Amino acid sequence: MRKANREITDFDEIVGVMQDCDVCRLALNGPDDTPYIVPLNFGLAVDGNAVALYFHSALEGLKLDLIRRDGRAAFEMDCKHQLLPSEEGCRCSFAYESVMGTGTISLVDGEEKVRGLDLIMAHYHLGENAHYSPAVVQRTAVYRLDVKTITGKRNVPK
Repeated sequence: MRKANREITDFDEIVGVMQDCDVCRLALNGPDDTPYIVPLNFGLAVDGNAVALYFHSALEGLKLDLIRRDGRAAFEMDCKHQLLPSEEGCRCSFAYESVMGTGTISLVDGEEKVRGLDLIMAHYHLGENAHYSPAVVQRTAVYRLDVKTITGKRNVPK
């Protein structure tokens, strides 16, 4: 990391940034060996130092085809954006917090599929008991990214 003073090294702080984010960009190995990046809603599971991200989609489409073809993936999420203007031209900056990493992604089913949907709902309905129709489970694909590498970075206003 070029600016080591911006690196977030504490695992719990990195998880805190992830909890504050509302979109995760998932990068897959796309057609013709080109990157394929898609912004997604997500759910977060933390067990000790293990992190898993859950996503959902329709039961078919390019994203699922790519996951089935190659389980390697990368992700990025960011939040707390704020322009930091400067009176001196071209010297402004931007406040942010971000997390990125890599891992393996796979489709899940059964109880884990329901758990993944529950985690996604919990991420966006804080403090609420969010409900969804059981029929949704049958017509929704759920996939889990097991995070292997993770880094965090922030630039905060002075």
